[in-house]
Amino acid sequence: MELEVKKDFRNELLKRREVKVIFDAEKNPGFDESLKKVAHKFKAEEGNIVMKNVKSKFGRNTFLVDAFIYDSAEAKDKVEPKVKVKKEAAK
Repeated sequence: MELEVKKDFRNELLKRREVKVIFDAEKNPGFDESLKKVAHKFKAEEGNIVMKNVKSKFGRNTFLVDAFIYDSAEAKDKVEPKVKVKKEAAK
């Protein structure tokens, strides 16, 4: 199961690599399995990777993955949007 790198762009301003890879799988790998494959391929920590898309076309076993690989957790926290927590409804 080889990953084919379609795009590998270094964004110095945001301190990250923007990659697009294609790989084969029998079923939809999802974000978690794709994250592990990208981390293994680029020798990066899973905590510094943000998965943007996992795309496929009907009837094909190839998947296009868009990911951002940050240099550090601090660089990731500065750029990526924070997850908002909903307030509990007043009783």
